[in-house]
Amino acid sequence: MAGTSHIALDLLKRAHPPETALAIFTEKVLHKPLHLRPSSPDPNSQDARAHRRLQRLRKQEKIRGRQRPKPLSAKEKRITGIYEIPKESQKYAIYVPLYRMWLGYIWEILGMGKGKQSWVTAQGAGGKIASADFHGSKLTVVRSTCVSLVGLKGIVVRDTKFTFQIITEKNEPKSISRLFPLAKHRPRAYKDLAIPKNHTIFEFHIPQPDAIAEGTDITLNKDISDEDLGVNALVFQIHGSSFEYRAVDRATKKFKQRPLPEL
Repeated sequence: MAGTSHIALDLLKRAHPPETALAIFTEKVLHKPLHLRPSSPDPNSQDARAHRRLQRLRKQEKIRGRQRPKPLSAKEKRITGIYEIPKESQKYAIYVPLYRMWLGYIWEILGMGKGKQSWVTAQGAGGKIASADFHGSKLTVVRSTCVSLVGLKGIVVRDTKFTFQIITEKNEPKSISRLFPLAKHRPRAYKDLAIPKNHTIFEFHIPQPDAIAEGTDITLNKDISDEDLGVNALVFQIHGSSFEYRAVDRATKKFKQRPLPEL
């Protein structure tokens, strides 16, 4: 304090002798300990409770992030329409490349190809066909307890557990709701669903890879007509009642030979 004295020392000198005033000033003012507030909040303060609540919420969010998301219910799927095909996508030409891709997939499964075997046996191909994915295949209904379904032909766009939904060449997604416009006339088990697998026999043709390679290009978007299939095309018939599984479940399921009471 060069040139001036501290105001506290001046006040103390008025009440105490100079020596006593200086001692009190030195002990109580100059050497007084300064208690700083700690950086962390007081455990009993309001800020501490808010901090603990924030930490608890962050921990809950971290645990919630590790958990698998809850699957949608059937009602939520119907409301969101995640499995419905938009109107602009209900065109047969859109799914022709998918059908050509499926041909390459089924040739690989059956071990067919250019320069390879052109025939298969029931014992060797039966299990492979049963476990195959039919998204993109071209199916024809050849027999059904519902006569309105017989003759329908198109590319499979959905392969569910109990149904096949196909797009025909007329750009129509064939479903039970179209075949039975009145809801009261629809079969109860298949209300608002695609073509049922139960009590229905489907047929599909697999052309020879050599015949396709000579006539058309497998990479083109042009559809493969019946003439392109050739006389040596393999013809398969599947009983929908034995295919009442999801495509992902059929891939790992071992099928056993069982008698079919429908036959």
